[in-house]
Amino acid sequence: MNNTAYTQLCSNMEQLKLTQMLLHLDEITDFVTVNNLSFTEGLLKLSNYEVDFKEKNASRSMIKAAAFPFVKELKDYDFEFQPNISEQKLRELCTLGFLEKSENVVFLGPSGVGKTHLATAIGVAAAKKRVSTYFIKCHDLLQQLKKAKLENRLDTRIRHFCHYKLLIIDEIGYLPIDKEDSNLFFQIIDKRYEKKSTILTTNMNFNEWDEIFYDVVVSNAILDRVLHHSHVITISGKSYRLRNHIQPKD
Repeated sequence: MNNTAYTQLCSNMEQLKLTQMLLHLDEITDFVTVNNLSFTEGLLKLSNYEVDFKEKNASRSMIKAAAFPFVKELKDYDFEFQPNISEQKLRELCTLGFLEKSENVVFLGPSGVGKTHLATAIGVAAAKKRVSTYFIKCHDLLQQLKKAKLENRLDTRIRHFCHYKLLIIDEIGYLPIDKEDSNLFFQIIDKRYEKKSTILTTNMNFNEWDEIFYDVVVSNAILDRVLHHSHVITISGKSYRLRNHIQPKD
């Protein structure tokens, strides 16, 4: 390649923001020459650097936009500490097949057993695949909806939360929910029903949801839509958060 053509090529790559192709240009040029590869094979190898880089950047952006409380994956979870959980089932959920069927996932169990970690792990897997994902605590969700209602923009805010292909609602039942909250929560669940997937975590058994949602009719309507197409993961046992502080018995 003559110097003029090389300089112009570098300039074009820089202008097109093909930073990785520019960075690896000399390396691939030498590789093509040494291995007697075709122009197409060399260009493919060079463009793969750019594609990989942009995909990783896109994944990082999606993870950041999802507002996870922390970034933890399934590999970070200690299944030996919670042997009643099926690791195979969680790995299956992380393949994201449930999203294509607009199915829900519910993590049910007492505080500290790892519900949020597992819900986040599925969310991270989705965000890495560039699936629109958002994480929010139930109390924060309801506060946002109540504020939007007062400001006459409730429909807009509901559409916002229904835009995500995967919505994770954490800690249902940890804080009191009044009648207005119950109706607002129902609207989110109803709008997403059979259209988008929702992951929920709760410390309350389903027969106690009447106590959470104030109104029996609304509670049953929420449960019907949540559980109709769902995977329920029940977790029992000791606190996962305290596992490193629990001394084994002699």
